[in-house]
Amino acid sequence: MPVFLSLHSFVKKEGIMNKNFVEELTWRGMIHTVMPGAEEHLLESMRSAYVGFDPTADSLHIGNLVPIMLLAHYQRCGHKPVALVGGATGMIGDPSGKSNERNLLDEITLRHNQEAIKAQLAHFLDFESDKTNAAELVNNYDWMKEFSFLEFIRDVGKHITVNYMMAKDSVKNRISSDSSEGMSFTEFTYQLVQGYDFLHLYKANDCSIQMGGSDQWGNITTGTELIRRISGGKGYAITCPLITKSDGSKFGKSEGGNVWLDANRTSPYKFYQYWLNSSDEDAEKYIKIFTFLNKAEIDALIEEHKEGPHMRLLQKRLAVEITTMVHSKEDLENAITASNILFGKSTSEDLMALDENTFLDVFDGVPKTQIAKAEIDQGLDIIGALAEKGGFLKSNGEARRALKENSISVNKEKVKDDYRITLKDLINDKFVLLQRGKKNYFVLQVV
Repeated sequence: MPVFLSLHSFVKKEGIMNKNFVEELTWRGMIHTVMPGAEEHLLESMRSAYVGFDPTADSLHIGNLVPIMLLAHYQRCGHKPVALVGGATGMIGDPSGKSNERNLLDEITLRHNQEAIKAQLAHFLDFESDKTNAAELVNNYDWMKEFSFLEFIRDVGKHITVNYMMAKDSVKNRISSDSSEGMSFTEFTYQLVQGYDFLHLYKANDCSIQMGGSDQWGNITTGTELIRRISGGKGYAITCPLITKSDGSKFGKSEGGNVWLDANRTSPYKFYQYWLNSSDEDAEKYIKIFTFLNKAEIDALIEEHKEGPHMRLLQKRLAVEITTMVHSKEDLENAITASNILFGKSTSEDLMALDENTFLDVFDGVPKTQIAKAEIDQGLDIIGALAEKGGFLKSNGEARRALKENSISVNKEKVKDDYRITLKDLINDKFVLLQRGKKNYFVLQVV
């Protein structure tokens, strides 16, 4: 009983949600391993836990969303989340499932990336609250940069044996792999550096839990071992499963590479489309992991989806929730408008409202040709635009037949054979969209 009385008084004092963090994550499918005693430890009072993020880019990607959601749920359950930017560990490389070492960052780049990452995390975490469980961001470069090699091996290295380090799966897998490169000493020491982070945060920030992907279990438990051996304390580990796609392809990747949280790297339209194109099986899993909808809402949505899977209700709700969180409601609305241009009813006004990057994303892969602005200044006849000048259709005769069939549109508006394309037709002052029927598109790019 004292455990729950303590939790009750803690919740009442802070005015926060009374939820069991481990239970919440379990029904969402976000728990892989919980160190014994961790759940009870969380029920006693507010606890601090951290997750590490790689700062080698100035944006996170959707592969980082699971650990972000771990921290977000942690804070919603009344605990204090700490986001660690791995400025030091990001310089040396993590052997957990990776074959290449990372690039060395200068401090100016590191600080820029850190601020960019914090801005993205702020979409999920409350850094500004005056409550005791306000989120905090730290950078391990700040405590590692003055640590000499001799001090590290004397004060930290002597507490962990090589036998202990070699027993970690992340190390064994790299050493026994077919690659002839093996593992550098730098990478081998990664678990010690990450373990020291946990020890430092345990002593300086009263941080008693580290969370991460299941591939990080070995590194995290090295930290708990350092806490035990050096401070005589108790640290805990909680890991989540690595997300996979039902078709076997890698989660978080598109044809263009990573799906980033930064709109300049991955447009809100492409971001929205990634989730919208999820399979039914994946969408049922993702809606639990990547949204804050409660269990009753999700269960009802899954049942409704099963009654009419062609409506893709799960995918649509998933895309709406996560695009709004990562970007904004306005970006979501623009992404839906852009999607309707290809897959639904839209108008020339909708087209004209698209920014250049979104226009190019929407019509990625659509045939394009360049045409001189001088051709447009005087008005380009539609037959020439379709055939001789543009090359959308094979001949002037085919263009005339298509126009007679009323199957030609300019910027989503039907046109006749006397139509002339002028400067007023330019989208973003450089594009004209030609269309034959419902699905055949062609872009004139004015240069």
